[in-house]
This record gives sequence, C-alpha cells and structure tokens, in this order.
Amino acid sequence: MDRFSHMTEEKIRKAYEEGAFDHLPGAGKPLPPDPLKGIPDDLKMAYRMMKNAGFSPDEMDVKKEIMSIEDLIRHSENKMEKEDLGNQLNQKLLEYNRLMSKKRKKTNSSVFRKYQDQIEDKFLK
Repeated sequence: MDRFSHMTEEKIRKAYEEGAFDHLPGAGKPLPPDPLKGIPDDLKMAYRMMKNAGFSPDEMDVKKEIMSIEDLIRHSENKMEKEDLGNQLNQKLLEYNRLMSKKRKKTNSSVFRKYQDQIEDKFLK
C-alpha cells in the first residue's frame, strides 16, 4: 500500500472510531436499490460515468436502434422495405428527441420538434 493510501485509511479509521459517521443521513437504513443491478460488473463504471455526464440507458438504447435502422436502410434494396424502415427511423428519432427534451437538452434539429408538433396537433387535438 502506498503512503497516500495508508494515510487515507488511517484518517478514515480514526474518524470511524471517534463516531464521525454515526449521525449521517440514512444511518442504520438499508441502502437504496442499485439502479445498475443486472449490468455486468465490468460495464458498471462506464454506465455510472455516462449517467454522471447526463446520459441514460434509455437514450443509449434508442440511439443504438437508430443506428441499426440507418444501417438497414443503407443496405436495403427493396423500396417498400426502405419506406417501412424510414417510418421506423422517424419514430425512433421522435422518441430520442422526446427523451432529450424531458431532460431539457437541445436536440440535433428543430425540424424534428416541428414534425413532432404537427403529429401531436393531428392526433391529440
């Protein structure tokens, strides 16, 4: 153990013995459930870093789906299939923009916001 780690451990042990941790909020209560339960241990740190940076697993999942659909569109030669995939892509882009707007983050295009408003006007009014 290096000198810094040893000093840190010693200070924590001393504070514990003096009761510095006895009256912390939540003392004696169970820890909240881990939101990353089920995520492999080797990926948890990456998920925590992305969460701290403001990204959510939902956003990542939708972004992956968007990239997959775009790849399918590029490789499809069937016009009907491309049209169907284009509709799926639009739905996923709207979903992504909706997730981002909930977090008050700017999305990549005002076009999608306008398109979303038109859809909501048509179906919700």
